[in-house]
Amino acid sequence: MPDASLGGYFEKHSRPPAFEGSDGASYSVDVYIEENSAAEKQFAAALIFVRWSPDGTQPVGHLETGFLAHADRRVDAKTAIHELTLHEVKQHLERLIERQEELPDW
Repeated sequence: MPDASLGGYFEKHSRPPAFEGSDGASYSVDVYIEENSAAEKQFAAALIFVRWSPDGTQPVGHLETGFLAHADRRVDAKTAIHELTLHEVKQHLERLIERQEELPDW
């Protein structure tokens, strides 16, 4: 399936994929790339999940993975993340939700 990967989904639908998390909230996902000229691999990429209000009209928070790919070029870091399947992306979201629920309320 052409849209089974994150990159394929972006290419076919021209928008980020959306997921319902185990917390009942709706999330959309995008790729975050950071430049670090001090590191051997200059670019690092992560996933950022935007949590939407119950009516879907505004963002109300976000969750971020750690860096999942490192590369010499920005495009290579992005390509590595785009190769993740949507199933893998959803697994990252669920792990983040799980960790968030483990944090104590202050």
